[in-house]
Amino acid sequence: MYWLLLYELVDDYVERRALLRDEHLGLARAAHERGELLLAGAVGEPIDSAVLVFQGDDDAAARAFAEADPYVTNGLVTGWHVKAWHVVVD
Repeated sequence: MYWLLLYELVDDYVERRALLRDEHLGLARAAHERGELLLAGAVGEPIDSAVLVFQGDDDAAARAFAEADPYVTNGLVTGWHVKAWHVVVD
């Protein structure tokens, strides 16, 4: 099963992320190495959101990621939620 972790970002996200980027990317790389996180990236021009695609039996890995993510804990993410993604072609 696939899970979308959807982030809504602050207006000055690009400027504010620099100090937290290494920690955020380390968390993402670790989730990727465990096979939980498949794809991730910012969305928009200018960037206003982000999408992270997780795989697993439930949404636990996606939720745990968001709860530990320095972008979330330091206020760069103004809101997040997880949705099941019902993929028909992969």
